Amino acid sequence: MLTNIRHHSLVVARVADILWSGLEDGTQATALLNRKLVIAGALLHDIAKTPCLEESCDHAALGGQICEEHGFAEVGAIVREHVILQDHDPTRYANGVFTEKEIVYYADKRVRHEQIVSLEDRLAYIIEHYARDDTRLQRLIENNFQRCLILEKGLFAVLPFQPDELEYQVRFPLPPATKEFDPWD
Repeated sequence: MLTNIRHHSLVVARVADILWSGLEDGTQATALLNRKLVIAGALLHDIAKTPCLEESCDHAALGGQICEEHGFAEVGAIVREHVILQDHDPTRYANGVFTEKEIVYYADKRVRHEQIVSLEDRLAYIIEHYARDDTRLQRLIENNFQRCLILEKGLFAVLPFQPDELEYQVRFPLPPATKEFDPWD
């Protein structure tokens, strides 16, 4: 894995963990989210990006396959859907219920290289670098981001901070409200 992709994955994992922490504190519906699965999926979401840069392949599909071949089927499912979610469910989001796949998918959309950015900034970057003046591909990317905006609205309806505060939360996380804070833990 190239160094810049590894750094991107570390930031995505940090964002995903902050989202997980905020959801754990804020809603009973997501109390079943597996933190270790969220972090593993975030760390490995671009596991196949480097070889796919050279071979022009679907890095999400190949990454999912790599994880599954090594006995990590749940992580593989997250990796496979970090670019495009298959189970987009606005009703579930409105009820404050999210999956590990959605947390990693959203976290990845908020990180350009190693920088936390808005969905709009990330969309502009992806269109510029991946649509290659193909209007059909650009439409598909825009539709995917419209779904991500719906997910964002659902997430931040239950999170204790807003989308524009995400970078601050990553830099200066608060201890979970439901647990006694031990700075030495």
